[in-house]
Amino acid sequence: MNVLEIEDLKKKFGSHQVLDGLSIAVPEHSVFGFLGKNGAGKTTTMKIVLGLLQSDGGEVRVLGEKSVYGQNAANRFIGYLPDVPEFYSYMTPVEYLRLCGQITGMKEKQIRLKSEELLELVGLKGVKKRIGGFSRGMKQRLGIAQALFNEPKLLICDEPTSALDPVGRREVLDIMEQVREKTTVIFSTHVLTDVERICDRVAVLNNGKTVMEGRLDEIRDRHRKNALLIAFERKENLKRFIEEPVFRKLLTASKKEGCQVIIEAADIEQAESELIRGLNETQIMPSRLEILEPSLEGLFMEAIQ
Repeated sequence: MNVLEIEDLKKKFGSHQVLDGLSIAVPEHSVFGFLGKNGAGKTTTMKIVLGLLQSDGGEVRVLGEKSVYGQNAANRFIGYLPDVPEFYSYMTPVEYLRLCGQITGMKEKQIRLKSEELLELVGLKGVKKRIGGFSRGMKQRLGIAQALFNEPKLLICDEPTSALDPVGRREVLDIMEQVREKTTVIFSTHVLTDVERICDRVAVLNNGKTVMEGRLDEIRDRHRKNALLIAFERKENLKRFIEEPVFRKLLTASKKEGCQVIIEAADIEQAESELIRGLNETQIMPSRLEILEPSLEGLFMEAIQ
């Protein structure tokens, strides 16, 4: 089942066509990375999904219900974390979540129990410090708690880690990974390492269209090249390896990059077996030997060319 479906979405600002037939589908309980360069239209897409911006064409459905600008009933299924969440700085986390609960009409007991649960999830339980003194990472974590308060079926996060330090980024990503059992997560970003860490599905936006979409492992399989990487710490070992007759056949389709060699072969398992046997015979010890996997950075750059 798809929680979010976007079909042929279009949006123009003046003469600039930001979205030009964008289509994506986000399955239930996935962590979906929405990738694109700065200015590619990721935030525009999310605002249209939330009914905060009117599209010029196409359709958006959340759990089968159409998103409509200005009167979006589908928002009852959605939790939203903007890239820079704003709070009442004089409040504590408990006070702020209590206000959120009161606005939605929840009973006091429900508010208290839900606040305790969410503050523990995001690592802010027992924090009595006022929000005005929070770090950027603490604000992002409180923003996730707020976004999850109505138990949404879809959690939308707009570049949630872009301005965080490594510790804050790890904390936010850990939370997003934890909540996938209860909700579906889609987050826009240009930080590819974040996507590699927690996402199972991705879509790449370029020139207003989806240029790559699917399960991350399947995309890698489709773009995998039959290649081995072997690296050496010392140039002398690299020289010995290249000059050793036992490796001559393997090295006919290879390229040297610094102290490492990339070997291409039609049968990668046979090539790896021959390589290991030759290394054992010659007692040449590499520092690294692996089947070369396509990196998300390489796939991203290839997709947006």
